[in-house]
Amino acid sequence: MQRFKDKTTVLVVDDSPDSLSMVNLALDEAGIAVLIALNGQQAMNVLEQITPDVILMDAIMPVMDGFECTSEIRKRLPLIPIIFMTGLSEVEHIVKAFDAGGNDYIVKPIHPEELLVRIRQHTNSARMLMEAQGALDSLRQHVFCIDKRGHVLWATPEAQTLLNKTQGGVGTIELNDRFSRWLSSGQAGHDLALPLQEQDTVLTVYYFKQTEEDEYLLKIQSPNVEIDPAILEESLAITYREAEVLLWLAHGKTNREIAEVLEMSPRTVNKHLEQMYPKIGADNRTVAASVAIQIILGGRIGRPLNQEVSV
Repeated sequence: MQRFKDKTTVLVVDDSPDSLSMVNLALDEAGIAVLIALNGQQAMNVLEQITPDVILMDAIMPVMDGFECTSEIRKRLPLIPIIFMTGLSEVEHIVKAFDAGGNDYIVKPIHPEELLVRIRQHTNSARMLMEAQGALDSLRQHVFCIDKRGHVLWATPEAQTLLNKTQGGVGTIELNDRFSRWLSSGQAGHDLALPLQEQDTVLTVYYFKQTEEDEYLLKIQSPNVEIDPAILEESLAITYREAEVLLWLAHGKTNREIAEVLEMSPRTVNKHLEQMYPKIGADNRTVAASVAIQIILGGRIGRPLNQEVSV
């Protein structure tokens, strides 16, 4: 059995004496330091004092099971690899393990060589990601990482500051949903515009690359502040009033909300939109908002598929 040359610590969370004995022996022979917890609550207590390189998690345990424990760990340690090892092999249990935040899944009985390969793979990936994060922090980049559900796994301090200023704020269901829905479009080259809490201010989020199976690296452009409707008026050859309506449309406002901001009736807002659509080559609100965001952000936003816009 090949020994680990680097210093690696693994937390094993399992209430089965036989399983603990076998895993402990295999890890010890490989030169890995082993920490043991008999249930999820004990694991949380251990993590208050020590952060291991990898966590091996059983699913069914007393006091706190592996699914609940993993969800709690993810709130504190978003990057630590968690490998489920359990006799449950039904698809619903595997899905539940990944939904809780697990990185991998091994069905018992455990084969030591396979377990060590999985541990090595995940520790190497986690360390590379931590090193990359540290380098980005030192370079003061506006970079952050999300999963498929739109949850922010980590962010550089500068990115965190900007995300906290978005409407709703980081960690909210609204922002998570926006990231999740946009992700596939971002991979296709369509950037995301996020309104900030300040009026007329937006962030641009660029898709950078996928770093793991469920980890996506994104970058933020510094916000364009104090957007003047005249920018849209001049660029799109529309009236100033139409530009005001379009600006608020790009911020995700409804006709009623736009009417309240601009002190006009919703019917008047709709009339401005109907008159404006042919001028900018749009046939609905989504396309019109996309055109506006392209202008606001200097043309960086990807145009809607199958839609040619002359500006």
